[in-house]
Amino acid sequence: MPSARVAEERVREISGDQPGRAGRKSEWHAPNVSACTRMPGMSKLTHRLAGGFEYLARALRRYGRDDKVLVLGGVRSGKSRHAERLVARHPHLTYVAPGLPPSADDPEWAARVAAHRARRPAHWRTLETTDLAAALRRASGPLLIDCLGTWLSRVLDEVGAWVQEPGWEQRLDDRLEDFLAAWAAARVPVVAVSNEVGSGVVPATSSGRLFRDVLGALNNRVSADSDRVILVVAGRALDLS
Repeated sequence: MPSARVAEERVREISGDQPGRAGRKSEWHAPNVSACTRMPGMSKLTHRLAGGFEYLARALRRYGRDDKVLVLGGVRSGKSRHAERLVARHPHLTYVAPGLPPSADDPEWAARVAAHRARRPAHWRTLETTDLAAALRRASGPLLIDCLGTWLSRVLDEVGAWVQEPGWEQRLDDRLEDFLAAWAAARVPVVAVSNEVGSGVVPATSSGRLFRDVLGALNNRVSADSDRVILVVAGRALDLS
């Protein structure tokens, strides 16, 4: 039969209150100690799972959303046709054409405009304007903007960039920021088409380099505030979202 001293030591061993181990309590009886605290590995697993669930929740919130879509592509890549297919489901739509109107002085451009017009359904409304910010703010239904490249070319002309008029840089910044603010605040479905100009050769002229640099920066800003970004190459669409 164990002595009183041995029995006392057994009680202390079971309770975790042993000499030389002052302050230690049994993990089974420690108050307010979670399983994760007792098992460090479980804490890491919990954090990983929480991060995974958060990522899944964000993906589910974005799934199927295409309120603001940017379609990029080179010349004759099929970007406009792809954008038109994206909005074909809408029964009513405003087609925003910010490029130069057709002219007898430029038959090649007139032919391009005519081809675009011929593809548009009869129920689409066409709005020819360079004030894209106002078009976005006033819109009450879906928009298709085709395209930001032709729009920028006209804006550069309007602010005097081609001839380096005094103050053209500030006027250009104001126009671009106004459009970007309207794009970010848009509450209707909108698809914008733009030229991808960063993959070609360096333009030989200063005006060509200016256009390339400004449009590249504009595409970056529009992309950052878009739900989807699609790159069209040789008629094939690659979703970059």
